[in-house]
Amino acid sequence: MFRTRLRRSLGIVGLVAIVAAPLAWAQDSPPVRVRGTVERIEGPTYIVKARDGTELRLTLADKPQIAGIVKASLYDIKQNSFVGVTAMPEQDGSLTAVEVHIFPESMRGTGEGHYPWDLKPQSSMTNANVEQIGAAVNGRILTLKYKDGEKKITVPDSATIVTYAPGDKSEIIPGAKVFIVAVKQPDGTLQGRAWRIGRDGLTPPM
Repeated sequence: MFRTRLRRSLGIVGLVAIVAAPLAWAQDSPPVRVRGTVERIEGPTYIVKARDGTELRLTLADKPQIAGIVKASLYDIKQNSFVGVTAMPEQDGSLTAVEVHIFPESMRGTGEGHYPWDLKPQSSMTNANVEQIGAAVNGRILTLKYKDGEKKITVPDSATIVTYAPGDKSEIIPGAKVFIVAVKQPDGTLQGRAWRIGRDGLTPPM
């Protein structure tokens, strides 16, 4: 019994460490979000061509978080799911989703809140719990609750829906579509700490 409880306790500690890691990284220096394609690998350095055509040099952190991004369906979003929704504002002030990330339970709480996002001008990110799911003319309406508030966001059938799968550095190969949260190093390179890799040709929609 004691051993079982100990294992559970260690598992919880490990989970908290994983979820809290991005917050700790943010204390080092402002994070840099990289969106692009792995062009080539030069020893320990990954050359990534960013969406603006710039080539960036990245290395792996000592203990990087690596996950695969796979396609999901609008109907995979359930009540009490923890999701991340990138949305655009409408003229009436409402929000319409561009993409939805369905987090696995182990990532619940990641980036919780509602804040500006840099995918597109005026885009926002809402990471929150799905409190209610309602019908819309073309999709669904999600009521999302986070620690400081609540948002209603329409998710059209055209929105990109993805979820996460365990990954490792063997997936970081030339041609891989990636989204990376990195920190700039003194030598000008970027240290990639969270890597999201699109599978089956998918571009991580972040």
